[in-house]
Amino acid sequence: MSSTDSKKEIRYVGVKENLAYGFANAGQVFGYNLVAGGYLSLFFTKVFGIPVEAVSTMILFLGIWDTVNDPLMGGIVDKTRTKYGKLRPYLLIIPIPLSIATILLFSGPLILADAKTTTVKIVYMYISYIIWELFYTLGDVPFWGMSSAISPSPSDRTRAISTARFLSGLIGGLSTSILVLLMDASEHNIIGLSLPQVFCLMAVIAGTFGTGLFSLAGLCTRERVVQSVKEPSVIDGFKVMFKNKPLMLIICANVIGTLSGLAGVFQSYYYAEVVNINSLFLIINLPGTILGFVTYLLIPKLKARLDNRQIIFLNGFCRAVTSVVVFLIGMNYYNRIAVVVPLLMVQNLIFSFFNTVQSVIPTEMIGDTIDYMEWKTGERNEGVSFSVLTFTGKLTGSMSTALATALLPVIGLSYQKIDGVQTAVKGEHTDLLLWAFFILVPNVLGLLALIPYIWYDLTGEKLGTIRRELAIRRKDNSKLVVGGEENE
Repeated sequence: MSSTDSKKEIRYVGVKENLAYGFANAGQVFGYNLVAGGYLSLFFTKVFGIPVEAVSTMILFLGIWDTVNDPLMGGIVDKTRTKYGKLRPYLLIIPIPLSIATILLFSGPLILADAKTTTVKIVYMYISYIIWELFYTLGDVPFWGMSSAISPSPSDRTRAISTARFLSGLIGGLSTSILVLLMDASEHNIIGLSLPQVFCLMAVIAGTFGTGLFSLAGLCTRERVVQSVKEPSVIDGFKVMFKNKPLMLIICANVIGTLSGLAGVFQSYYYAEVVNINSLFLIINLPGTILGFVTYLLIPKLKARLDNRQIIFLNGFCRAVTSVVVFLIGMNYYNRIAVVVPLLMVQNLIFSFFNTVQSVIPTEMIGDTIDYMEWKTGERNEGVSFSVLTFTGKLTGSMSTALATALLPVIGLSYQKIDGVQTAVKGEHTDLLLWAFFILVPNVLGLLALIPYIWYDLTGEKLGTIRRELAIRRKDNSKLVVGGEENE
């Protein structure tokens, strides 16, 4: 074998397993998109008829709880040792209860159609969302942990993450597309379904089709990176997380990034209440979606020129500059479809490239921090470490949804029941403020999330040295550990 060939990375993950992992993420995201962004807020306020204050408080409370709950679940996952590994057992079991929880969450308006008091609705909202959140976490933490444990090869991991993000965008994104089309059809009396029935129908589809795909993660993937013989305690997992400086920097950046999540929430209200066409964003996003899929092919070329930290900075600055230009151009035309559609198409074309890259790079960086701590301490903590990805993602979603929902009455938007239908009531400047919080504010504030990355140093030769030394250690460890499947 030539010296050039000896330096090539072994490919452990085949095409079928890679696709199974990707389709599993697509199914998971199909259901999650019903909860993400502004749709959960819109569902509880406009469809379920729960007061804005109660919805905002609940989402904020559970977002804060996630900062404890997700790392706790991650610690439990790290402690698991079975012949199937520590991650797969959860991926085999969770899809069924998650399916039931998703359907129950969005069935509230139908189940409580004759409820006499709002209090009953609020109680149902809390219970159903807490149950859904529990099972989603128990599936999400090991799923993303698998992106690191599926192979010791960095290239394999990048392919797995890219495939997962690509297919989740292609298939998982269909849930919101179908949802807004059905919402428009319902509100314009094109179909004989009410908004509560529309959301319930989508939950049933997500709970069957979506979780069916998600089950592929447990059925068709393998853990190849061996775990330590010692089972770490849950407390040890927390200690390791706080000792992992690069990981803590990512946590700080993601928490600050909560502010950028406002865009997704205000987007749903902008389309629903300013231009009054929920599905308009499908047309606006179409060119960017197509370009975004092509971008996955460009990620290796981009990584050949820039390291992960440089890519993060490039993404943040380009998004901020673009949003300022788009806001200023559309400031006087935000309610004119003839202007808004081409303007937002251009913005989304620019954003699509960076959104695609952003969906892969941070996940890969967390995998690097796991390798770093294995190199430093001999312990791997996929559960606790990837709980950072899940809880900061949910924290960003929860905090931004809670904050945006709380801001609705401040900017003059509220809902009143008129002739049995939840109807929007707006102030003089509400539409302009919705435009600002949709386009400008989140992306400019998102620059603050770049600050922690100034001190992130898992790049270049340091990262290369860690990977080379770990490859030698893992060959020795693979003979001692049950539950890992290191390929020869």
